[in-house]
Amino acid sequence: MSAHAIGDEANDEVLDVLAEVAAANGTRDRRFRIEHAQSLSPAAIPRFARQNVIASVQPYHAIDDGRWAINRIGPERLTRTFAFHSLVASGAHVCLGSDWPVAPLDPMTGLQAAILRETLDGKNPGGWYPEQRISLAQALAGYTREAAYAGFEENRLGIIAPGFLADFVVLDQDLFAIDPEKITAAKVLRTIVGGRQRFG
Repeated sequence: MSAHAIGDEANDEVLDVLAEVAAANGTRDRRFRIEHAQSLSPAAIPRFARQNVIASVQPYHAIDDGRWAINRIGPERLTRTFAFHSLVASGAHVCLGSDWPVAPLDPMTGLQAAILRETLDGKNPGGWYPEQRISLAQALAGYTREAAYAGFEENRLGIIAPGFLADFVVLDQDLFAIDPEKITAAKVLRTIVGGRQRFG
């Protein structure tokens, strides 16, 4: 079951409902998911890991909304509005996506947004709430391994390993060796899906 939730009260209510469902029906591997998981209460952050609820977040929204969010929800809530690092550090499963067509589909844009959190207006060159930045490795895991987990596909997708589907891209640059500011300039040379070259 997946629910969209933006706002501290909305996320608390969804987490409460998911806890009630689990308590009433017993332990099982449900992979409950909250889309956006945005603007969380302080108490909500550890609940994702404790309840095994997946936080499905969209990094682009942080660099977009960061331009105007203070005028809507105030400075206190902003520290937990796109709490990517806090969620990852808590041990929660955090998968990353685009929210396309609302935001750009390009995962490179999302990777750069998650790592740098530089708002589109250029007013936060050090990152908008930089303590919520995540590493390149964490962001890549969110787009791959964690996304596979969210879809019950972690035994066949999300990592490059024997027995897994060969789904990957070949880039013209090593993302770990370049300045994060240049991630969106990386070009896809080849795309492999299920072991077959589909592009390049």
